[in-house]
Parts: sequence; structure tokens; C-alpha cells
Amino acid sequence: MSVASRYAKSLIDLSVEKNQLESVRNDMQLIAKVCLLNADFITLLDSPIVKTDKKQAIFKSIFDGKVTPITLSFLNLIAVKRRESNLNAIAKEFDEQYKERLNITSATVTSAVALDDKLKGDILNLVKQTTTGSVELIQKVDATLIGGFVLTINDRQIDQSVKRKLNDLRKNFSSSENLISIN
Repeated sequence: MSVASRYAKSLIDLSVEKNQLESVRNDMQLIAKVCLLNADFITLLDSPIVKTDKKQAIFKSIFDGKVTPITLSFLNLIAVKRRESNLNAIAKEFDEQYKERLNITSATVTSAVALDDKLKGDILNLVKQTTTGSVELIQKVDATLIGGFVLTINDRQIDQSVKRKLNDLRKNFSSSENLISIN
């Protein structure tokens, strides 16, 4: 079990015990977002030069009033234990364990344009037929797909994009040309 996994499990157990699981999940999503959007913050967490008390002060200045007291105490704890460089991984692992605990399947649909509500509902129903529990649908837009969609559920992927179909055609034509030139 990794460091991130152990700390995430401990935080989940504590938040369940204090009946604040949803609030702490929101906190961890906020922390993951801060880590994703701020490379300087990650650099600071990784720096052995910045002392523990300074990192705790930074946690307090950034997150005080925005996260629950449980989460703020947790941030102080990982700073004391010198595990703050694992914060982003802990936040991601927390979300994974949360979903596993509540039997939530994440499905990501990537399309060339934003999907309307009806199409999102159709995709959600499709995913629900292949999974148990509830489904969290994450939508992404990638104009390079040209059209169609790519649906990812756990480790399975359904690629119905125009981009993939064009690439398949390109490969078929290129291998056909090689066969013709051999004869």
C-alpha cells in the first residue's frame, strides 16, 4: 500500500467517523484542483528547504475558511510527518477510495463539441447498463476528435471518433499501397 493510499484511507476513516465524508471529499477535490492549477504550489510542497512551520502557515493562509477543520488538521499532520510532497497523490487517492466505498463508477466522455442534456442522458444510461452502483459522468471537449466520441469506463475505452476512423483508413491505405508495390 502506497503512502498516498494509507493517508487517504486514514482521512476517509476519520471523516466517516466524524460524519463529514462529503465535506472532506469536497475539500480534497479543491486541494487536487489547487495542485493541478498551481505548479509553484507543488514546487513548494516538494522543497526540503521550506520548513514545516512555514508550510503549515501556507496551508492555513490558502485553505483556512475554505476547508473543514478536519482537512486543515490533516494538512498540518502531513506537514509534520514530512509527507506534504504526496498531497496531490493523497487527494487523488482519496477520491478513488471514496468512489470505491460508495460504489461510484467514473465514466469520461470526450467529444468534439459539448454534449446536450439528452445525449448526456443517453450515454449515462448506456454506462449504467454495464456497471453496478451509481455513475459519475465527466465530460471533456476535444475538437481534434472532429466528430463522434470516446467513452472511457474504468479501464475500458470505446472510441467512436472520426479522428480514429480516419487514422484507421490511413493505416489501411498505407498497408494496401505496400502490398501493391510488392507485387
